[in-house]
Amino acid sequence: MLSGLNNNYTLLIEGCRCFNLQPFLFSIRKRNIMNNNKNHWENIYSNKAETEVSWFQPYPKTSMEFLELFSLPVTANIIDIGGGDSHLVDALLDKGYKSIWVLDISATAIEKEKQRLGDKANLVHWIVCDVTEFEPPVQFDFWHDRAAFHFLTSDEAINKYVDIAETGISDKGYLVLGTFSENGPEKCSGLQIQQYNEASMSARFEIAFDRIKCITEDHITPFNTVQNFLFCSFQKK
Repeated sequence: MLSGLNNNYTLLIEGCRCFNLQPFLFSIRKRNIMNNNKNHWENIYSNKAETEVSWFQPYPKTSMEFLELFSLPVTANIIDIGGGDSHLVDALLDKGYKSIWVLDISATAIEKEKQRLGDKANLVHWIVCDVTEFEPPVQFDFWHDRAAFHFLTSDEAINKYVDIAETGISDKGYLVLGTFSENGPEKCSGLQIQQYNEASMSARFEIAFDRIKCITEDHITPFNTVQNFLFCSFQKK
């Protein structure tokens, strides 16, 4: 006979402890958060043109400058995290890179990018996935993330991202992250973000990566507002 839950979320049957439901309830809460995140981004990309979002840039100048520092061969495995509807993939294709991967939580963003690229979309590996659930299918030589990592605000989600990056980046491979700096906004697209400085970002990745360099820059949005970004590059130890 089911007698209910005690204060520790343990299922009781006829007064005897049977099993702990807390991990199960935690899993449900986590899944609900992930679904809410996905729904948020599907709504954004379904209702806004690319020039109607603050992170839009017609050419990813800073990201490409970091990439060119490393003199990677055109066969290098390159992934853009949160790259749905970004123009980084266009620039990579123009440079002749042959193993390009784009991951985004929003299927709508990916589909819009495919439509923009036309037949060139067939040259790209597309992944619709929450990055904290990502299982890298290959080892990446260059992992790029502009304005996705800073949406992770809990230690659990941040640590999961770091673990996945450590697993998914090849030995001596490169990681480039762009987030809002401490002089940047506290929110983006209605969501709280995690600001970083050079020290706090480096601390997140110091176990498996050596920092190469960090810079800050002002991004001018399509609405003529200014967002201060921090970009840091790292190499896998």
